[in-house]
Amino acid sequence: MRSVEGKWQRKWKEAGVFEPKVEEGRVKYFLTVPYPYTNGPLHIGHGRTYTIGDIIARFKRLTGHNVLFPMAFHITGTPIIAISERIAKKDAKTLDMYRSYISYYVEDREKIEEILESFKDPLRLATFFAEKVQADFEALGYSIDWRRKFHTGEPIYNAFVTWQYERLRQLDVVGKGEHIVTYCLLHKQPEGEDDIQDADVNPVEVLEYTAIKFKLEGSDISLLASTLRPETLLGATNMWVNPEADYAIVEFKGEKLLVSKKAWVKLTHQYVEPDMRVVGELKGAELVGKTVETPLGQKLLILPASFVDPDNATGIVYSEPSDAPYDYVALVELKANPRVLEPYGINPRVVETINPVKIIDVPGVSDHHAKVVVEKYGITSQLDEKLEEATREVYKQQFYSGKLIVDDPDFKGLSVPEAREKMKVKLISEGKALVFYELNRKAFCRGGGEIIVAKIKDQWFIDYGTPWWKDRTRKLINEKLEIIPSKYKKAFQDVLEWVEKRPCARKRGLGTKLPWEPEWIIESLSDSTIYMAFYTIVHKIREYNIPPEKLTPELFNYVFLGEGSAVEVSEKTGIPVKVVDEMRNEFNYWYPVDHRHTGIPHISNHLTFYLFHHTAIFPEDKWPRIISLNETVIREGAKMSKSKGNVIPLRDIAKIYSADLFRFYIASAASLESVLDWREKEIELVLDGLYRFTNIMMQSRNVNGELPSDYYGRWFASKFRRIISDAKKSMEALEIRDYVQTTFYQVMNLLEQYRDLVGEDYLKAVKYVSKDWLIMLNPVIPHLTEELNELLGGSEFLSTSEWPRSDKYPEDEESEILVDSLFSLVEDVRKILEVLKKPASRAVFIVAPEWKREALRLYREKKGIKTIIEELKSKYNLRGRELEIVEVVQMFNKNPSEEVFKTSSKKEYEVLEYSVKFLEKKTGLKIEILWEDEARARGIPRSEKAQPLKPAIYVD
Repeated sequence: MRSVEGKWQRKWKEAGVFEPKVEEGRVKYFLTVPYPYTNGPLHIGHGRTYTIGDIIARFKRLTGHNVLFPMAFHITGTPIIAISERIAKKDAKTLDMYRSYISYYVEDREKIEEILESFKDPLRLATFFAEKVQADFEALGYSIDWRRKFHTGEPIYNAFVTWQYERLRQLDVVGKGEHIVTYCLLHKQPEGEDDIQDADVNPVEVLEYTAIKFKLEGSDISLLASTLRPETLLGATNMWVNPEADYAIVEFKGEKLLVSKKAWVKLTHQYVEPDMRVVGELKGAELVGKTVETPLGQKLLILPASFVDPDNATGIVYSEPSDAPYDYVALVELKANPRVLEPYGINPRVVETINPVKIIDVPGVSDHHAKVVVEKYGITSQLDEKLEEATREVYKQQFYSGKLIVDDPDFKGLSVPEAREKMKVKLISEGKALVFYELNRKAFCRGGGEIIVAKIKDQWFIDYGTPWWKDRTRKLINEKLEIIPSKYKKAFQDVLEWVEKRPCARKRGLGTKLPWEPEWIIESLSDSTIYMAFYTIVHKIREYNIPPEKLTPELFNYVFLGEGSAVEVSEKTGIPVKVVDEMRNEFNYWYPVDHRHTGIPHISNHLTFYLFHHTAIFPEDKWPRIISLNETVIREGAKMSKSKGNVIPLRDIAKIYSADLFRFYIASAASLESVLDWREKEIELVLDGLYRFTNIMMQSRNVNGELPSDYYGRWFASKFRRIISDAKKSMEALEIRDYVQTTFYQVMNLLEQYRDLVGEDYLKAVKYVSKDWLIMLNPVIPHLTEELNELLGGSEFLSTSEWPRSDKYPEDEESEILVDSLFSLVEDVRKILEVLKKPASRAVFIVAPEWKREALRLYREKKGIKTIIEELKSKYNLRGRELEIVEVVQMFNKNPSEEVFKTSSKKEYEVLEYSVKFLEKKTGLKIEILWEDEARARGIPRSEKAQPLKPAIYVD
């Protein structure tokens, strides 16, 4: 298969099949998938997104669109520099990892070492993997216009980003000031999502804790306990500290605060106060058994808890066991194991008196909410991983439907969100708490540095909170942008509302220099928001060999915004007017981006910035139109990770599985919004299906393609017509899994049924539909379909064909219904034979008379049962059979079907008569077809039970 795939990839490339040109008057479709970061090989998780993008691009070509599907490579930011530095320092782990990466592409050991040595230059590392990723993409048959490729470290791209940031500054949305950022302790600078390990699939978010001061009795020290739910202070019962953790006493603004030593580091980066200093240290065990006073005046005992993480927030928490599953379980465990308290001299009876205090009422939850959910999950240990899920469930329910039931008049009756905000404001304004920022998870930069939250002064940022800018982007999301699957629209709306200022530059890394302060480098998510516009002209820049110094702001203003004139730009830059106008025409034709496809984790960062930057810089007619998203990939039920050794590099796909097998599996195994679980057994089943498909096509090679005009031929043609229509609808809705089910499995099943009906003559039908079938499958399995088309006598590329015309296949819904009913009838006979458990030799199929259909038509017309009886009695001489008329209507009422009204009794009888041989072959019985009146005259039992499309069956 690999040789076949290579053959067609060469043919496409030689013919320039995927290199579109501006064609005025022809509908264009500009599709983009985010360019990959080239610090190493990609894996099948990336492959899912790019494959879906390619399938969409190929489908759009078939439906007559002039498709532009370009690709570039992202190298900016700190990750590549960090890797190069570790290689230069001969870090063993990094050297081993990159030897292994290089060996995916190079076999010679000396050459591997030579290439590895060259990676001390970060640009060499980036460009090496960019070239290899391109080769991987080509090996998978992606229909990309490679003339337009670039990488984000090229001077021509730097000129484009420089123009972008000059425009943003003119719009007054870029500024300098104090800002909360994700910060690397190793590199001592802000780090964006692109620079943080796994942030593309496991986003890093900044959480705002309320750090509450609890006065330690008999001292001038306050324990600083952090919470995301300050309203629960009203139900606090005790404090928790980790007895093994190291704590520091910090002098801060005239107070002494006690936090974990890890929290002290974070505190110094969030409150940049010159007089903050450590004045003492102690172990958590030294605090256990002591008492604190809350800001509300309660006295609480400090107890030991292993679940308290000294590296999470301030490393101290208070306990509210009624509404916090962790607290509830820890308290239950402590009461059950009083020996834990012996080293601290705490009387267990004191702990026995600590009980949850119900402060929040949730409809339907009468007991303590934490207790109910903990018991539901069967949790018995504070180390149980299910506690996270239990906590999320309690917090979510309380957030949306919880109300406070406390005596305090300031909080009684408030909803949980209202009480939370009110308590936070009260405590901070009274000096009894402060804000403490923490990440939602532990994180490290790609260079291995620990990431924390810090407040940076004199930091360049983009202000996404600018009112006019939010309004324009809100208009785009709410009124103009189509999001597929649509359920993710709310995620975009939510991010839009909370995103505010964001750092846009740092002092280290690859990338474009900030134009007005060149010691700063524009960060990697901030320089990759409107690069899709650059795709439209980069091939022209290369074609005419335009140097970066001629790519002035005036040129970009004209090309992208129509400001000025081609003549003025030409005079200033020396670029010929013809070339300037060509660039303007390219942009005007291809823009806006019709469709951007990517992964769901990008909603909270890249995709949101993509929308913001387009609404800031471009007019409304150039705003993005569609964003589609897919979920991630796991393997054999487990998340993929290098540590588990279960990552499949994209490089291995074409070699081990073949490109088309991979593409087919990716397209068919899960819908876009579902996680795709890569399972080898399922891959084998898909491979078997492709073998069967290939064999069927090859068997039809020397057969004359035709479809007879009998019932079966008309049934087949009408079904295939419907498949063409349904498949197109599925792909236009991006229901790609359904598309594969329709174009592959439904057709295979249809052919199998047709073979049952006509025997080996079915190959004539295969040949008759082969070209159209191959065209429909081409977006998913382009290589195999091109090869089969050639073997069957085709001469042109399927990849540039037109979508099949459904009107080639006559519509005959009645034949569809009646022939489909034959297969149902066979199943009914089989069930009867199973029940009889006796040998049988013959069966009679009894067809309902036309009056029964008419009874149902009258019922559908809302005629009363008396009217129906009277009309039928007079028309069909049914006196004395009133009960039968009622039963016909009642049976229909139990299982109504519109198909009844699209068929006639006469045709139903004819099709059954025509199909006697088929029915005998499938049932092994001698078959006789009778009208109901004939059967009744012969005394065949239960003949009167015959219904339209449900013949009565008598087995002898």
